Amino acid sequence: MGTLSINTLGTSFAIQAAQDTEYLNKLYGYFDRISAQIKESGILSDDTQVAIMTGIMICDELYKEKSRKISIENGVIPDYDPETEEEIMRRTQDMINKIDRVL
Repeated sequence: MGTLSINTLGTSFAIQAAQDTEYLNKLYGYFDRISAQIKESGILSDDTQVAIMTGIMICDELYKEKSRKISIENGVIPDYDPETEEEIMRRTQDMINKIDRVL
């Protein structure tokens, strides 16, 4: 069981969850980065609006990933996504570099 202290967008509180603290901190960090990007865009400044938009953006990511996974499981090739290709190339290069260091 992990704990997480949240202090963002004008509010503070703590939670406990079944996941470990490290995982909760990673989630919070991701949420915080998305929130910061929205605030930096200057489109929204109200903390409640930023929090809602952050939730919607994260839901959008999750929905797209789940749809992509279902498509792959059903044998449908997802639409080409250059960002995905770049991520695959980056991860592949990271793995090659790690293998080279070990050898």
